[in-house]
Amino acid sequence: MGGSGSGGAAHGKSRFDDVYVQPDPRAYFTRLAPLDYEIPHHAQPVFRRLAAERAAHGDGRPGGPVVLDLCCSYGINAALLNHEVTLAELYERYTSDTARRMTPTQLAAWDRKFYAERRRPDAIAVYGLDIAGPAVRYAQEAGLLEAGFTDDLERVPPGPALRDALDEVGLITLTGGGSYITERTFAALLDGIRRPVWVSAFVLRTVSYEPVVRTLAAHGLHTTVDGARTYPQRRFTDERERQHAIEAVRALGGDPSGREEEGRYHSVLYTSRPRPVP
Repeated sequence: MGGSGSGGAAHGKSRFDDVYVQPDPRAYFTRLAPLDYEIPHHAQPVFRRLAAERAAHGDGRPGGPVVLDLCCSYGINAALLNHEVTLAELYERYTSDTARRMTPTQLAAWDRKFYAERRRPDAIAVYGLDIAGPAVRYAQEAGLLEAGFTDDLERVPPGPALRDALDEVGLITLTGGGSYITERTFAALLDGIRRPVWVSAFVLRTVSYEPVVRTLAAHGLHTTVDGARTYPQRRFTDERERQHAIEAVRALGGDPSGREEEGRYHSVLYTSRPRPVP
């Protein structure tokens, strides 16, 4: 996940597996900076709004609903959701000379202080799920995730710890991981969730989200899509990746002109909520 998932939908898309198995996020930001990876920036206001709405939506259960960030990697979405910080500031921080001189342990301590000082008063608990163990562990060490899980739900059902955690989940978020996970992951999660759950997913236009939409519908969720705009994700790594994206968008009935043809992946925002009771 987060670039290192097991799904087959990422065929033709450049892989970044090596940056997700590092002990800290410096390689992640160094590799993605030249590609202008920006989807977490676009997701930041969306996730903040939905998290606040979901938290205000009483469901008769004790405690506030938790956010579960799929393909969470180093906790970037959690950092942007709960702290007064921008994605641009994170790029500057983790590619700086100061960060470069630190050991992973020193960097984690530096981050814990940094994020604690910038914690928003309306912060909501975030759990992370990603098969990239080093990334998940760092996000926990830095204080970004209240809990982290590495269950590969494309292959196996949730383990005991994740099953217990699902009782608290009220909002599922996703940025870009639709290339690596399928409806199998969503079915495994929704089978174990006990609260009313909302889903907010930014999905590349090269990937069909329809199997997930059908799975969500089978669990009582109605999905809407923001058709008015798309959200740039990152630049293509090379011409091969660009051509693959153009062909994939056309195969799904989309028009790549002005978007993928111009050199960037673009995502669409899907929002799913429980169907109103008649």
